[in-house]
Amino acid sequence: MAQPKIIVLDDDPTGSQTVHSCLLLTRWDVDTLCTGLTDSVPIFFILTNTRALPAVEAAEVTRTVCRHLKQALALTGVSDYIVVSRSDSTLRGHYPLETDVIAAELGPFDAHFLVPAFLEGGRITRNSQHVLMVEGQPVPVHETEFARDSVFGYRHSYLPEYVAEKTAGRIPAAAVERILLPDLRSAGLAQRLARLTGNVCGVVDAETQADLDQFAAAVLEVASGGKRFLFRSAASLLTALAQLPPQPIPPEAMATYCRPGRRGVVLVGSHVRKTTEQLEVLLSEPDIAPIEVPVAPLKDSATAEAQIIATVLEAVNGAVAADQTPVIFTSRQELTFADAATRLAFGQRVSEVLMAIVQQLPTDLRFLISKGGITSNDVLSKGLALPTVRLLGQILPGCSVVRTGADHPRFPNLPVVLFPGNVGDRQGLATVYHRLHCAEG
Repeated sequence: MAQPKIIVLDDDPTGSQTVHSCLLLTRWDVDTLCTGLTDSVPIFFILTNTRALPAVEAAEVTRTVCRHLKQALALTGVSDYIVVSRSDSTLRGHYPLETDVIAAELGPFDAHFLVPAFLEGGRITRNSQHVLMVEGQPVPVHETEFARDSVFGYRHSYLPEYVAEKTAGRIPAAAVERILLPDLRSAGLAQRLARLTGNVCGVVDAETQADLDQFAAAVLEVASGGKRFLFRSAASLLTALAQLPPQPIPPEAMATYCRPGRRGVVLVGSHVRKTTEQLEVLLSEPDIAPIEVPVAPLKDSATAEAQIIATVLEAVNGAVAADQTPVIFTSRQELTFADAATRLAFGQRVSEVLMAIVQQLPTDLRFLISKGGITSNDVLSKGLALPTVRLLGQILPGCSVVRTGADHPRFPNLPVVLFPGNVGDRQGLATVYHRLHCAEG
């Protein structure tokens, strides 16, 4: 059975956090998509960053990607492929908008599956209930801070009810196909998948990677016979679909990729509680220079950006001169907004400030750690202006490392850690820092 090309539309750049060696694309013109389709690695990612966009813009970006993909597929002659809409394992994102657009442009599909389990981050699904493991105990996601997200909030962690809620009843809970753990571990899964038609919605349990391996094996078997499936998933499913060998450099040895130079830089844009806890631990380390980016003035002043950028860069240069590692982080207070669109627009303004800072960081950086999914996407596409970048692997479970090209005009061969906001334990950010910092001299 031939290996199909796995095409991932990723709504932030962290969906590649369980694979390695593949290309991440920050642009989706036809030529760049052809580069992804003809790459030797069986999976590639298109970083649409749609989770940072209002619904109308997210739909337009997804539609454009799909239309350009159709052209690229025709030009390259690739006919055996699987499309994945990769999104957040805590159920935040533009569902069903993105899968609806993909189905309209690249369909028809026989089914679309929600597979939100992210095993490396302690997110599992059992009996169709999606939960977070917190200190060894399962907590339904609707009881977490993520369900109260100001843009993508929800009331249900029982996935059929989540689907009904998000589709406003267009897909009733009773119409959702439930693939449970016993189904994954039975011999009849492939036959069941083969019977699905009409883009029926399915939700998939998973507690271990073996569960996802079983599901992926059945999917690939049935797809080879002509069935077409679409996926809305977290990252762990991609490991099973891509079937890659272990990454070439182990996580503990990622300092191998560090450049000569004085210091690395840590950039923290995410403001979820887990990130704040990890930041507090990192800031307690010796030789760390905390540099806060005050974001409240950006809400009230149209001219605050230039002063903030200048002040932060002066502090960065001072820290490096004093042989300290700059940790640049957005202020932690939670601001309120009139509506979701205003909140997203403000987030984009904050990101513009952070990317202006990235563009002017010292050229002799040893490494860059970017904390937060949307922040990391903007670091790649705007701060570093990379049309494509090669994924090296993971430095922690769920935390990817990429490297700029040797021809980058300002930061050649710079290792960049893409660290999702809601991944890792309290020591996670400090652990990544130490794994890279240990090679500094």
